[in-house]
Amino acid sequence: MQTFVKAGEPQLIELSGGTCRKIRCYNEEMMLVEVIFESGAVGNDHSHPHTQISYVLSGEFTYHIEGETRTMLPGDSIVVDGGRVHGCACVKEGVLLDVFAPMRKDFVK
Repeated sequence: MQTFVKAGEPQLIELSGGTCRKIRCYNEEMMLVEVIFESGAVGNDHSHPHTQISYVLSGEFTYHIEGETRTMLPGDSIVVDGGRVHGCACVKEGVLLDVFAPMRKDFVK
């Protein structure tokens, strides 16, 4: 765990389909992740046991949770309880800030 994390410190992790992420900081109880999307990139439907809050820092996203779909713009946020199926599609290149509780051990190598 690092208490202070400078902007350039986290390593960019390339994911498939026009997305990448930076793990900003975390402890055992929570994690902050920056997810960068190219236009047209998709966060496929998935679920996990962690509660997730997403904040749209920039861009435009179509976000869906178990059949309910909303357009999300900068400044919008969403909470997804653990176990719920969710995903998003990036309409306009952008960045999401995701908070997970507890932290995602599967994101840390």
